[in-house]
Amino acid sequence: MALLPALLLALLAGALAELPGCKIRVTSAALELVKQEGLRFLEQELETITIPDLYGRKGSFYYNISDVKVTQLQLISSELHFQPDQELLLHISNASLGLHFRRQLLYWFFYDGGYINASAEGVSIRTGLQLSQDPTGRIKVSNVSCDASVSRMNMAFGGTFKGIYNFLSTFITSGMRFLLNQQICPVLHHAGTVLLNSLLDTVPVRSPVDELVGIDYSLLKDPVVSNGNLDMEFRGTFFPLTEGNWSFLNRAVEPQLEEEERMVYVAFSEFFFDSAMESYFQAGALQLTLVGDKVPSDLDMLLRATYFGSIVLLSPTVINSPLKLKLQAMSPPRCTIKPSGTTISVTASVTITLAPPLLPEVELSKMIMEARLSAKMTLRGKALRTKLDLRRFQIYSNQSALESLALIPLQTPLKTLLQIGVMPMLNERTWRGVQIPLPEGINFVREVVTNHAGFLTVGADLHFAKGLREVIDKNRPAVVMDSTVPPASAAAA
Repeated sequence: MALLPALLLALLAGALAELPGCKIRVTSAALELVKQEGLRFLEQELETITIPDLYGRKGSFYYNISDVKVTQLQLISSELHFQPDQELLLHISNASLGLHFRRQLLYWFFYDGGYINASAEGVSIRTGLQLSQDPTGRIKVSNVSCDASVSRMNMAFGGTFKGIYNFLSTFITSGMRFLLNQQICPVLHHAGTVLLNSLLDTVPVRSPVDELVGIDYSLLKDPVVSNGNLDMEFRGTFFPLTEGNWSFLNRAVEPQLEEEERMVYVAFSEFFFDSAMESYFQAGALQLTLVGDKVPSDLDMLLRATYFGSIVLLSPTVINSPLKLKLQAMSPPRCTIKPSGTTISVTASVTITLAPPLLPEVELSKMIMEARLSAKMTLRGKALRTKLDLRRFQIYSNQSALESLALIPLQTPLKTLLQIGVMPMLNERTWRGVQIPLPEGINFVREVVTNHAGFLTVGADLHFAKGLREVIDKNRPAVVMDSTVPPASAAAA
């Protein structure tokens, strides 16, 4: 009997779970590009390794190895792949590190010193980045696992005590190898939890789109890593800036991602676009008023002729008043996505009045307008852009069928007004686009938009417009080293 309550709780939890308005999938096709850029960054980070001085004595010999610097990283074999349980795993094998340091040797009263080049051979690094959702809904590197080792050191000793150095080389190089092992993992931990997180901080989470509306890209749960993909689910909803806690119930179809050919796939449900139009409606932006010279002269003459019977009955001070035309959405527009295309349905009121200066307005007519717009989505850089086109238009009166017949002559002029005067203003705004949640310096290229039933997907490849080093240096936090650096790798010990 205990199974039934558990099943009911599971169904209830599923019913209450918030559906994503936006999903992003990073496929294994992106890993080679990410690896190349990441290895350049890793090479620069390993060159910052600071190795403590190595000094001591063996019999009558006193030695001191100081000013050790890593000069270069040479990679022979490297692999980056997804590993389930939220990990991105990088494995470097058979690499080498160039070293440059100062040597000092004292044997009785004889002293020898100078600088020498060396190399750490057989460098193996295995590090994993665990990704999760932080309390603000941002993707973060929550943990870095690391295992690093150096199998051997090569040094070319010279000078007066070349033979002695060669005799002691095994002892000295063993000490340096141990110190080098101890330094690699703390550097990688800092690079992952501090520096890479500063890059992820550039991903927009809850930010303004313009002066009226913002967008929420909070993660709904931790990223899911499979053998071939990294999947992320975002809230993907707009909101009026004046109502920060405003929410819009998501009743749309959950977008699905099944493709894997491109580097990245982004899916948007109808809810994503509906929340945008709902937000602008709540902000009072979906209205337009034309007065006097703003009304096209041909339309002004036609409207005055249409309502001539009502106008001539007015007082002389009102008859020649400027004409006022007001269009206002009666409800939030709605988006419909089908495999054949995307449409926006709008229902608005059209109010025609005479607006005499310093006097109350005189209403001539109020009609209902229904329009259907086709919407073509494109992705440029990392901005989702929309181009709208008026496909269907009709006006009618909600008072009587007879009045609706009288409005037929206004059908074509008002449609022309929308196409010439209103649609360009709408497209100017929608073509600016909305940023997709990507880090700074990374853009989409070679985009392909595909419509489905209830959602659309955008497949694209990635392009690093800026290097990781450039973006991280720009956003680097003002800390020197993470205070929670884990112990060095087990291989070093």
